[in-house]
This record gives sequence, C-alpha cells and structure tokens, in this order.
Amino acid sequence: MHAFSLPDDLIARVAARTGKAHPFDVMDPAKTALVVVDMQNYFMKPGFQGEVPKARDIVPNINRLAAAVRSMGGHVVWIKNATNDTLEKWSVFNDRLLTPDRRDRRAETMDISHEGHALWAELDAKPEDAQIVKKRFSAFIQGSSDVEAHLRARGIDNLLIGGTATQVCCESSARDAMMLNFNVTMVPDALATYTDEEHGATLRTFYSIFGDVQTIDEAIASLKRGTAQAAA
Repeated sequence: MHAFSLPDDLIARVAARTGKAHPFDVMDPAKTALVVVDMQNYFMKPGFQGEVPKARDIVPNINRLAAAVRSMGGHVVWIKNATNDTLEKWSVFNDRLLTPDRRDRRAETMDISHEGHALWAELDAKPEDAQIVKKRFSAFIQGSSDVEAHLRARGIDNLLIGGTATQVCCESSARDAMMLNFNVTMVPDALATYTDEEHGATLRTFYSIFGDVQTIDEAIASLKRGTAQAAA
C-alpha cells in the first residue's frame, strides 16, 4: 500500500475554510455508496497492459470497507471500464495519446467480452451490489455511464471512492461527482496507483478544494456517527 498522510498545514487550511478537518465526518449510511473504480483484471492481473501492481495490495481493504458499508445499510457499486464503441468516439485519447499498438491492445483486452474486463476474482462482490460499465476515465462525465441516475434513484448523496488508478479514473470520477453535487470522500487506503508521489499529490489536491479524504477507519467512524444522528 501507499504511504500517505495529510499534512498538518493543509488540514489547518481546510479546517479554516470548512469549519472542521473533515467536512463529511457524518454520513448517513442509507444515503452512502462505496464506488469502487476499475478493479478489473486489466488493471490487476500480471502481464496486462494496464497492470497497477499496488492495486492487488488494497483488495482486502476494499473488501473490508465494502462489508462495513453494506452492514450499516449502504450500497456498493463496482465500476468497470470498457472499450466497446470508444475508438472513434474517443479518438483524441486513442489516436493521439496512445501508440497504435497500445491502443489496439487496450481496445481488445478491456472489451466487455474479454477476461480483462472482469472484476478481479479476489474482490468480494455481492449479488446486491451494482456493477456499472463506463466508457471514459470518469464514470460521471456525460455519456460515460448511468451511475449518476443509479445513485439518484437510491437517494444517495455521499460517495466513498476506492479503486485504481488514484490519479486517473478515481480522481476523474471523484471530481466530476462533486461537480454534480455529491459529497465525495476519497479513501487513501482503498486506492492505488503506480507511485506514492502520484497517489499523494492527487489526494492532497482533492482534499484541498474538491471534497474529503478519510481512511477506511475514519470513513467507518463517519458512517457510525451518521447512524447515531439518524437514530436521535
């Protein structure tokens, strides 16, 4: 896992702006979803082009957080990236930001029909969880997926973000969700990318203005406070 902690000066700056160190330190579990991004074979399995080795390390953490969210009445959503019908529609990325070889391998091995698209087998996905396909880095950008409608229909307004890669699909989804008026918390010990530097820079930036950053234990405590508040 990545070594990470929020700097004291950044915490002080956020507290001065929001009134407390963690703006979302009370979450009603019934209005909360854990959104797990791209924990698929394409990003998890050794030898695949998109492999993020550290993503395998966070699987037990994600399973623990998912179990806690479910047990308190929250919802779990597994987001899966797919390349179907994206080559021409997303030509800037495919033709300008990838070599032809990498483009073609990505398109083939993250197609819905390929094993690369499937969730990593060690993830404890349950039948009551949702599995939603996206077609861009962000699950929340227009035309990428139906995740916003799915969450709105359930009355969810608090999101916990986990998965891989921290600074790509996870950050993109988290920022766009905040812009759509969700309360978004990124969970550092349920996120992974290639280096500690990339992981930390993303989380510090997100925390500085876009939302909250809480560890798994902190997020569970916030959900428990939400349960207590709802019962009061």
